[in-house]
Amino acid sequence: MVGRTTLVIAHRLSTVENADRIIVLQEGIVVEQGTHEELVAEDGVYSGLHRMQFSG
Repeated sequence: MVGRTTLVIAHRLSTVENADRIIVLQEGIVVEQGTHEELVAEDGVYSGLHRMQFSG
């Protein structure tokens, strides 16, 4: 979606993997933001959710 701002709310991380910026909320508070690669590299909320959803 070039030239547009799009807001996506998702529980499946595969939906937002290619987003330019991902903002992670926990209990209504922004706790992390960055690209998929940046967030997976951190040991935070997004990284934990990613491990739960994609560990097999």
